[in-house]
Amino acid sequence: MRHLLSAADLDAETAILVLDTAAELAAVTDRSVKKLPTLRGRTVVNLFFEDSTRTRISFEMAAKRLSADVINFAAKGSSVSKGESLKDTALTLEAMGADAVVIRHHASGAPHRLATAGWIAGAVVNAGDGTHEHPTQALLDAFTLRRHLRGGTGGLEGLRVTIVGDVLHSRVARSNVLLLATLGADVTLVAPPTLLPTGVHEWPCRVSYDIDAALPASDAVMMLRVQAERMHDAYFPSAREYSRAYGLDRDRLGALPDHAIVMHPGPMNRGMEISAEVADSDRAVMVEQVTNGVSVRMAVLYLLLGGSTGES
Repeated sequence: MRHLLSAADLDAETAILVLDTAAELAAVTDRSVKKLPTLRGRTVVNLFFEDSTRTRISFEMAAKRLSADVINFAAKGSSVSKGESLKDTALTLEAMGADAVVIRHHASGAPHRLATAGWIAGAVVNAGDGTHEHPTQALLDAFTLRRHLRGGTGGLEGLRVTIVGDVLHSRVARSNVLLLATLGADVTLVAPPTLLPTGVHEWPCRVSYDIDAALPASDAVMMLRVQAERMHDAYFPSAREYSRAYGLDRDRLGALPDHAIVMHPGPMNRGMEISAEVADSDRAVMVEQVTNGVSVRMAVLYLLLGGSTGES
């Protein structure tokens, strides 16, 4: 891999390599000293033009566990807020010797622009661009699915995954559909028609408007956050109506097969797309998703920056 910009960049072999590498690196979290020297002397920049706590800290922890130097660059309060362009920011990072830039940006396509314009020589990792993609979230979700439902090895052939909610504004949904399909899973999107993007029927998945029909045939259900901050029109009558029609509550949890798990990329709107009772149930794996995110992002940085395998 040269960059990680889209889940579509990953064929099945490469995706499984990332997951297998993450599984090996996950063992580091069980050690008393949770660091490897693999990226010592390398510099990773977290370049975040949108607020994010979970993803930024996850990438920071991943880089530090591989002994890389980390620079956190937030657009708020920086030269960006004074009108500096992405190009000028990139050239500044290049002058500082960044080996990898992890970028989150409100504009879809910004990571691709950064990677292809020749402004920086280092690797670029897309940590979420607009409503486009979030490939490392899809990788950590695949890692979680594989550990729970496939014994931690291989692909996800035949696995039935249902993704429910605000697909229209979800970069997580798009990346998951692409990656899970590549790994052999059978993906179904469930949402009201107003929260499905144009062209969704061309995605490698099924589309349904009925959550109750989809749940009994699901090995995993992933609930998406309703992104009210991106909604400038009325996409559904009310929060209560949305929750009634598409929320995962105790009764709908009971409709899932006994082995099925509940996922959510976070942050959760408890009481809207998911009830507090379900979010805190033993079927929910959201905390594990966060833990797995560090291992997966360690694997991505390791593979992009060509770290050594020796331990200190």
